Amino acid sequence: MIYFAILLGYLFGSIPFALVIGKLFYGKDIRGFGSGNLGGTNAGRVLGSKAGFSVALLDGLKGFIAISITVLAMPGDTNAAILTGFAAAIGHCYPIFANFRGGKAVSTAFGYYLGVTVYFATPWAVFWIFVFPLGLFFVILKFTKYVSLSAMIVVTLASVLMFFVQDNLMISLLAAALTVLVVYRHRSNIQRLRDGVENKVKWL
Repeated sequence: MIYFAILLGYLFGSIPFALVIGKLFYGKDIRGFGSGNLGGTNAGRVLGSKAGFSVALLDGLKGFIAISITVLAMPGDTNAAILTGFAAAIGHCYPIFANFRGGKAVSTAFGYYLGVTVYFATPWAVFWIFVFPLGLFFVILKFTKYVSLSAMIVVTLASVLMFFVQDNLMISLLAAALTVLVVYRHRSNIQRLRDGVENKVKWL
């Protein structure tokens, strides 16, 4: 059953909401515009702020809903739920429904943080792992205008805090793995930041 749960998480994470919203409501395949990335930032850049926020929210729900479904379907199997949430992030980055060309997992990582802390930790953990990093993200973004830099900082911070605010080692290790995935997916952004040519967000 745990393998089925992981597969379900991956398939749910593979739903390309940026592609769906772009084609359904705007008649655009955003893979041909901006960075070509199927995430909230590129959706906002190409389609506008409303689409950007909608995509970011839906991508975040991937991780949370995947965990929630597993918690309800397989009560007591904590590992299955945790792995399902992580699989959703993998699916978001490498979606089978969009030729394995997806997003950068930032929103989905936050969905994972929310899911594991709500179901397997304390309300304080929800604050330190979800609420605080999310708020910090917007603070850093306001001053820098770099989504990529803001995202990498807060995802790294959340993964470090995870080791201190809850005691499930697998949750912490997968949070660290998510950080590695997010940073890896931002490798071109890192190079542009170094070169001083990274795009600043204009729709926030």
